[in-house]
Amino acid sequence: MACYRTDCIEKPISKLFEKLGHLVGSYPFCFFVIPLMISAALGGGLNFLKVHEDNDVENQFTPINGPSKQTRHFIKETFPSNDSLFSSQRLYAEGNYAVMIFSIVEGNILTDALFEEISELDKQVHSLSVNVNQTQISFKDICAKENWNCVSNPILDIVDDKFINLSFPINKWKAKDVFLGSTVGGVEERGGVIQQARAIRLFYFLQDKPGASQWLQQFQNVLSKKTLSIGLKVSHFTSLSRQEEIEKHTTDGIPLFSITYSLAISFSVLSCMRLDNVRNKIWVSFMGVLSAGLAVLSSFGLLLFLQVPFAITVANSPFLILGIGVDDMFIMISNWQQTKVKDPVEKRMAETFKEAAMSITITTLTDVLGFYIGLMSEFRSVQAFCLYTSTSIIFCYIYNILFFGSVLALNGRREQSNRHWLTCCKLPTQTPEGKSPAYRLCCVGGDYDQETGAEKQQPIAHFFKSYYGPFLTKPWTKVCVMLLYLGYLAGGIYGCLNLQQGINMRDLAADDSYVVNYYDDDRKFFSRYGPNIMVVVTEEFPYWNKNSRSELNHCMEKLHNLTFVNQNLTVSWLDFYLQFAQSKSLSLDNENVFIENLSSFFLLYPEFKLDVNITESKINASRFFVQTLDISNASMEIMMFDELRNTAQSCSAAKLLVFHPLFIYLDQYSVIVTSTIQNVGFTTAVMLVVALLLIPNPICSLWVTFSIGSVVTGVTGFMALWGINLDSISMIILVVCIGFTVDFSAHISYAFVSSKKLTANERAVDALFSLGYPVLQGAASTIIGVLILAASKNHIFRTFFKIMFLVMLFGLAHSIIFIPVFLTLLSCSSTKAKKKTTTVPDVIPKVIMIENKSTAYDNYAFTKDNSTQS
Repeated sequence: MACYRTDCIEKPISKLFEKLGHLVGSYPFCFFVIPLMISAALGGGLNFLKVHEDNDVENQFTPINGPSKQTRHFIKETFPSNDSLFSSQRLYAEGNYAVMIFSIVEGNILTDALFEEISELDKQVHSLSVNVNQTQISFKDICAKENWNCVSNPILDIVDDKFINLSFPINKWKAKDVFLGSTVGGVEERGGVIQQARAIRLFYFLQDKPGASQWLQQFQNVLSKKTLSIGLKVSHFTSLSRQEEIEKHTTDGIPLFSITYSLAISFSVLSCMRLDNVRNKIWVSFMGVLSAGLAVLSSFGLLLFLQVPFAITVANSPFLILGIGVDDMFIMISNWQQTKVKDPVEKRMAETFKEAAMSITITTLTDVLGFYIGLMSEFRSVQAFCLYTSTSIIFCYIYNILFFGSVLALNGRREQSNRHWLTCCKLPTQTPEGKSPAYRLCCVGGDYDQETGAEKQQPIAHFFKSYYGPFLTKPWTKVCVMLLYLGYLAGGIYGCLNLQQGINMRDLAADDSYVVNYYDDDRKFFSRYGPNIMVVVTEEFPYWNKNSRSELNHCMEKLHNLTFVNQNLTVSWLDFYLQFAQSKSLSLDNENVFIENLSSFFLLYPEFKLDVNITESKINASRFFVQTLDISNASMEIMMFDELRNTAQSCSAAKLLVFHPLFIYLDQYSVIVTSTIQNVGFTTAVMLVVALLLIPNPICSLWVTFSIGSVVTGVTGFMALWGINLDSISMIILVVCIGFTVDFSAHISYAFVSSKKLTANERAVDALFSLGYPVLQGAASTIIGVLILAASKNHIFRTFFKIMFLVMLFGLAHSIIFIPVFLTLLSCSSTKAKKKTTTVPDVIPKVIMIENKSTAYDNYAFTKDNSTQS
């Protein structure tokens, strides 16, 4: 396989880094102090973290330009609310409310004893008051009103009247139809009469007045401490709960990051520890981890100074940046170890930068571009994460080259003087006569490879050459690997076909939150009846015209015929008006008669006045309501959302819109898949362009393409099998996945095509010998960087861990298992090539590495294979 080089861009950039390395090696103290001063200055921006937190659920986790937001604006302007005539089904937003669900494990909750306790707690809620600006505000002062009285819970009024035979879901009470489907749950009925029920739900609606939020907080405090009799359970929720839960857990990542930081330091120290007292790089590895921390401090502080909103998704960024920084550190150390120990520090730094800085530059460029592409997302939570992360990567890149480069240079001066890594005392390179082995262990150092002049190689890399590589290239092993890959691909495709969409509002709260209990009870007892959907006629319509009414009724029938709509529970002002006219022997086929009698109709049914927009005797818009059924999971929500919207749009009689406040969140379903595909596709294209420009071998781009498709398929499929939905959070990580995939695949494939070995099997072993351990080491460092998130109580943090774990696992599997085998099966060696190869020294040429944010490079990646030469 020929090695075609395209280094017209890479070569001059490497020369520039070579000069920069010489400069850093010449003046290390300047490059050490300046980043510390910058970090101290920019870190002050963290004081504004609380000020710039933006965790509004709707703002962050719904599409910015979602169509339901536009519909809501139209409804708000067209059907204004009435303070004295409240109707929960006519709300265009969630509003202010508190809610309780009383439930029992088994039996009937509709008993006198249990209802006495429920009524007692209801009275306590009504008696709650708060002090606002030295003014006592009670529930009656801020409650939503109907006919100037607080909106009550009909189920309590009905039971107080000793009405035993409750009809379901509609119950007649005081000549009024009361819908019990949303207030009585877990119902067993016979002949439309409730036999027993297991749950009761009580609502407390508030006006948007001063004191409402304080009252809701007081409600939450009281309910969180309330204990009930054995067998009766109460869960609660308020309109502020989701927001409070997110804000409460935004900073949960800080203690987790502290633990991760300690783990990263431990891993780095162990990885860089040497028995040689001079070559030991414990302090160097510690400063490498510190460099990543300074990058997070500087970038976050800068963006907070610039008043960039801080969303909860951004709290995942430090874990990723820590992994990136640690891996960049491994690259620098690895290339430093290739240089000759007797050369001046300036020269060693120049050689280190020539190779390592170019590697880091390529991966930084691909990842930063990938994250900046994420700024085009429809979700502000994605935009915030991408902006903070891309900025942190840039700072991490700069600090690794300058700050950590200066640390490497200062450490090089210590090594040049042959001083102890801890005490800085000068040490002999050989054990003096008469000294014990213990003396050599602590008081001798500075050994190196006399043949190459560089530091001694790590023995673990030989495992890949002597054992793992030959094992992987055996024929029966290749068959097993192919079968394993087919199983992996089948599992990934199966998972992709069963991938659920959208973020579950329940998952925005911590596992031990009271919000989770409420959502569970709501889903368990009240999923039989779904949301009550508005159907809005958005334009003038001749309601008095029989033919037009017939066409409109035909459109409504299409909605009624949907499997999840109950036709008997439809609420239509027009149907009631026609019944009213019939009772009055009125003919509504005339426009004037139709309009003139509306005022009399509204006096009898005042709530319908909220459903008709009349200006200058013209009906500009009106709305009806349809009741949905059995919306018990996300799949049903998607089906309901799509079918209602499509059916409404297919109406030729009038322009219809469907709306419910829930639709604001369901809009994500219509954009999440296309947005993910666009982001992944665009990012992949950018990665390939960068790879073609900066990696000096175009053949590698084919394997980069293959790996991207394969790993993205696997990660997407297996995250579905792991119970992760495709939402704004997982979409972020899928974009990240591409950057890591490029890094994993490029190294092995390029080392393979660059090898001068005779056969494909030998080239595969050679590539694994060069890069197997560094890839494994790098993947481990990134997994450690996010491992602690697995213990988080927050779904967002756990999702980040799960997907990053899958990315690392599958990326590593492709790098050291699948791709080497595929390369041996899909490559060939001609006789001519073999003859030509025998005249060339058996060496591994210098390889420009693209450092995966998970890849630390071993000494063998850039040096001759001395073992084969000898």
